[in-house]
Amino acid sequence: MIKFWNKRLKLGLLTENIELEDEIKELEKEIKDRVKKSFAGSLAIRMVDSGSCNACEAECNALSNPYYNLERLGIYFVASPRHADVMLLSGLMSFNMTPHVKDAYLQIPEPKWVITLGDCPAMQAPFDKTYAINAPANNYLKITHHISGCPPTPLEIMRGFLEFLRKI
Repeated sequence: MIKFWNKRLKLGLLTENIELEDEIKELEKEIKDRVKKSFAGSLAIRMVDSGSCNACEAECNALSNPYYNLERLGIYFVASPRHADVMLLSGLMSFNMTPHVKDAYLQIPEPKWVITLGDCPAMQAPFDKTYAINAPANNYLKITHHISGCPPTPLEIMRGFLEFLRKI
């Protein structure tokens, strides 16, 4: 046990990544400022899964943990599209989910935006010749911004939110 503590005192914390934490702090500051300016401090996002493997949803769940904590920046995930400003769409547009995605989109009050998350909503091949998939999502919705990756990491999602906020 003494060897462990001596090694720990000698090496310090090995889990820190100073460069990454500095980048996250800069992202957080700009996101918070833009949300405050454009959305009066509160951006409500309705996440809709249109037929995914749930990897993108797992990464979005990480955005709510104490490390990223998007809520302190003014970004909230809401349960109802009627309370949302933005739809965050993940997954392939499956045949069965397409009417529900459109319905959720129609329930979002104006002005509204759609951000697609992951590679699936933008994908056509190899699903373009199957009856069960209606990909890509831009055939059915007006997409404002796309966050690519399979799945995108929480940091990539934060960068994507910042790009979206800069766009509007």
